[in-house]
Amino acid sequence: MSAPLSTPLPFTLIDIAVCTYRRPELERTLRSLASLLVPEGSAVRIIVADNDTVPSAAGVVDGLRTQIPFPIDYVHCPASNISIARNACLDHSRGELLAFIDDDETATPDWLEKLVATMGESGADVVLGPVKAIYGTPTPNWMQRADLHSTRPVWVGGEIRTGYTCNVLMRLTSPGLSGRRFSLALGKTGGEDTEFFTLATQAGARIEFAPEAWVHEPVTQGRATLGWLAKRRYRMGQTHGRLLAEKADGPVRRLAQAGLAGAKMLVCAAASIATAFSPARRYGYGLRAVLHAGVVSGLSGVREIQQYGLAETRTP
Repeated sequence: MSAPLSTPLPFTLIDIAVCTYRRPELERTLRSLASLLVPEGSAVRIIVADNDTVPSAAGVVDGLRTQIPFPIDYVHCPASNISIARNACLDHSRGELLAFIDDDETATPDWLEKLVATMGESGADVVLGPVKAIYGTPTPNWMQRADLHSTRPVWVGGEIRTGYTCNVLMRLTSPGLSGRRFSLALGKTGGEDTEFFTLATQAGARIEFAPEAWVHEPVTQGRATLGWLAKRRYRMGQTHGRLLAEKADGPVRRLAQAGLAGAKMLVCAAASIATAFSPARRYGYGLRAVLHAGVVSGLSGVREIQQYGLAETRTP
């Protein structure tokens, strides 16, 4: 485990990775990176990993090279498997630090500075930032109040035990991260980042949170539905359940964990019914019940549902 540092680290090169798959929002993401404040003593480089079967993002990248003050490495890494793209970013990174941001997000000008400052001050191996969902119209009022699309880490026993790639900075020289790659088997289902960071923390990596390192993500019409949220929560539960099953010591332990997840599912379902007159709370509890149902599914060995490479994930 890394020890906290009293002075900022002299990071010389910071790579920023953007994995993309037929998203027109990529241009907006890259333009937001052009306004980044660069940490003192550091240089920034951008890696764009195009996961399409054809190099469809090459034109967008080439058209922006003269408008962005950082060099851009374009990597064509087909196809339709997000882990292939993420691993290509790891393989092409030449810096000690690598940040990930999604191709439909925009970074605030001090995003990178805040991530780097937290890493330097804490000595963490991984620093997560928050993702603020930006809701448009039409979006149900309850969904905006519940803010179920925004992303923040989860603390368990005062620690962050896993992470995500939509807003993260990693120290690639950390023993828990060095040589680690994203699972190709999870590249179409999702959950590859949850597994990546879970295994990293089990190997000794430490994760901290930079609460002011904001990125923003618009919620598209296709995602502003209860069905999309339920599918995503179920898959997240499946990934968590599978990781629990892999770590469990024998079938008795797996059965006990499945029973606990099932009990949580029933409690959340009951709470959803009890809060029927408050849509934000009702759907919030209902989605938590779906999450726990996914955990039971994962513990039972059911394969995770596919999310990447589908039409819905490609459309704005």
